[in-house]
Amino acid sequence: MCGILAIIGKGKDGESVKELSKRMSHRGPDESDLHVMENGNVLSHERLSIIDLHSGRQPIQGSSTAYMVHNGEIYNHQELRDGVLKDHSFRTRSDSEVIVHLYEEFGYDFCDKIDGDFAFVIVNGDDFIAARDPLGVKPLYYGLDPRGRIYFASEMKSLADQCKTFSTFPPGHYYTQKTGFVKYYRPVYEDYEKADQKLDLELIRMTLTEATRKRLMSDVPIGVLLSGGLDSSLTSAIASRLLAEQGKKLHSFSIGLDENAPDALAARKVADYLGTAHHEIHFTAEEGIAILDKLIWHLETYDVTSIRASTPMYFLSKAISDAGVKVVLSGEGADEIFGGYLYFRNAPSADEFQKEAIERVQKLFTADLLRADKSTMAHGLEARVPFLDKEFLGIAMRINAEEKQPKTYDGKEKYILRKAFDTPEDPYLPQEVLWRQKEQFSDGVGYSWIDQLITYCASQVTDEQLSGAVAEFPYNSPLTKEAYFYRSIFHKHYPQVSAAQTVRKWIPKWQENQDPSGRANEAHVLADMEIVKSSVVI
Repeated sequence: MCGILAIIGKGKDGESVKELSKRMSHRGPDESDLHVMENGNVLSHERLSIIDLHSGRQPIQGSSTAYMVHNGEIYNHQELRDGVLKDHSFRTRSDSEVIVHLYEEFGYDFCDKIDGDFAFVIVNGDDFIAARDPLGVKPLYYGLDPRGRIYFASEMKSLADQCKTFSTFPPGHYYTQKTGFVKYYRPVYEDYEKADQKLDLELIRMTLTEATRKRLMSDVPIGVLLSGGLDSSLTSAIASRLLAEQGKKLHSFSIGLDENAPDALAARKVADYLGTAHHEIHFTAEEGIAILDKLIWHLETYDVTSIRASTPMYFLSKAISDAGVKVVLSGEGADEIFGGYLYFRNAPSADEFQKEAIERVQKLFTADLLRADKSTMAHGLEARVPFLDKEFLGIAMRINAEEKQPKTYDGKEKYILRKAFDTPEDPYLPQEVLWRQKEQFSDGVGYSWIDQLITYCASQVTDEQLSGAVAEFPYNSPLTKEAYFYRSIFHKHYPQVSAAQTVRKWIPKWQENQDPSGRANEAHVLADMEIVKSSVVI
């Protein structure tokens, strides 16, 4: 897990590139390096050492003239070394190095051979290729400066004030000057009519277990983000079993406003049940409000739900990093795959349910994956997401949509995921946790967090400011005081129109109240319709 910066074109000296790269030093606190090529192209890297701690420094040179920088993890790197790359000589034990050798072996057409999460740039003389993993687990931006140089960077902050135009690099694509953008990830499940596979609970259990197993690959300590919800609890249960096979104990981490927060109570119950080494962190609403400016600089978004949920994750990530843990497993993706958000129960048909699930998975990189990456990497912590494993995703997304719909099971969201791990002979979790209602993270840390946040933002924004928001921010105009407050902070750090255009707002479907809080859905057991009055549309 790292920060990468590549500049293709002459005229940018190494020292100025180093300064731009250092804006992402939080992503790679262990070491940094750059390589300036004879033709003026520059590759820079901020490293968080996870695999091959001693010789994995980047940029990495291939067998000849090609150099590469990479952010992410390649879980099948040993398989590639032993297989299609068996005739190649490697300089390091780093998982990253296989990427440049794949380029040397296959040219541009190799991304589908990689099992992992990645954003990378390879430069070979005047030739180059940039690519991003299928779902966008790792961030990547690209831009063009006034002199025609092309920039690629893990975070927008390293190129926003350098480029005249820039954008988010699309997941599942690679780019070369010869081909332009090429979509290499074309899963069958993107056609909603292909959700036609029979339910196989054992296959779900097996593939998710293997997805978790491969994500335990590390030369440094690994923990898990445990909210006490279904997704993080299942991830914890699977990981704790796998680590026990190695004689290791899992470290789990949770956060809440206090020890009585809904997530804190549930996480404590799961940790006790699994026997993890559990760490519980608390924060106050005042502390959360105080770091909003810094948080939005890190997140590079003004999306309301991302900011609400990232605040506790930011505090939790710092505590985990301070404890010496560099890698955590996280439960992102399950709600999108299985229709876990409460509004999914209002889907008018199985087809519409499946279309929405596909849309949510495809746009994860604008919301939960962005939050998971940037709020953790703000403190040099890597988050890995087993639910978004390619093999598991290909199976889970093609299950007949009627099997997934909550109304099929009296409104119980993610029923089939729960059922797959409801094994009485060898229980993974306590029943009350396995069947706990969906609680969105920003709610689960304590209901008063969002309430106090809305109240504070309202005190900082006048009615006059909000009424002029459309003129002030014509693109994606904020429609509530909370949204206006976040947008103003974002605009201070990233005033470019291109920056505003990288953000996609997360809005629930099929419910009258458009606030992204789970409590804004009438199906929530503690539904708070008061939110409607203060936050009608985000």
